[in-house]
Amino acid sequence: MARFPRYFAPSMPLHLILRGNDRKPIVGEEDDLHFLRSTLSGAAKRHNLAIHAYVLMTNHLHLLATPMDASSAPKAMQRFGRLYVQYFDRRYQRTGTLFEGRYRATAIQADTYLVRLMHYFELNPVRAGMVAQAGDYKWSSHRGNALSVADDLISPHAVYASLGADVSTRSAAYLEMFQSMGVARNDAELARIRDCVNKGWAMGDGAFLSGLADLTKRRTTIGRAGRPAKQPKWVESIHEVRA
Repeated sequence: MARFPRYFAPSMPLHLILRGNDRKPIVGEEDDLHFLRSTLSGAAKRHNLAIHAYVLMTNHLHLLATPMDASSAPKAMQRFGRLYVQYFDRRYQRTGTLFEGRYRATAIQADTYLVRLMHYFELNPVRAGMVAQAGDYKWSSHRGNALSVADDLISPHAVYASLGADVSTRSAAYLEMFQSMGVARNDAELARIRDCVNKGWAMGDGAFLSGLADLTKRRTTIGRAGRPAKQPKWVESIHEVRA
């Protein structure tokens, strides 16, 4: 089956996921998570990939990030993968595939889905039964986004920044939204989030999806995409990325 081309637009965030091969662990001890996070931060900064939210799990990781140019995401993920696999193989004296092929990615309409995806990421450890509260898990962006804890991996997106004039105000507003939502989510929305990133569909409203499909000449959902009455303003600057 042919791979779908990836999308790029200067202001369009992506949901990225990278899994362990056969869903096997990609970390063995806490030191591995320290190295993973540090390597990811270095790769993102080197290739201008702004990470807004993340969660590092034992056998996969999620990132919500905006690439600053067309090569930002593929180059950052390639560098991270190469350095981390070298480290992991040396430490555990292993060979073979660590990750499940290339990372998966889907385009996100920021004003509608960015905060909802941030919540989805940061609740992963709670849904998995690893911790009672999101703040108890230190390998996600929750402490930075909701509790004002310094996290140099995070670059706040404009949607998040609009929650308040300063760090403490933004964090408080975000935490209130997070707590009001709780762990329970609409099953249909959870299924849609997972389906979009696994199959490469974009995530947004009708105008967003149609505008993206109209310009790139490829489907953005499993259904047929129609033409919008008026394209979103960013459409003219979007490009396909086939990395």
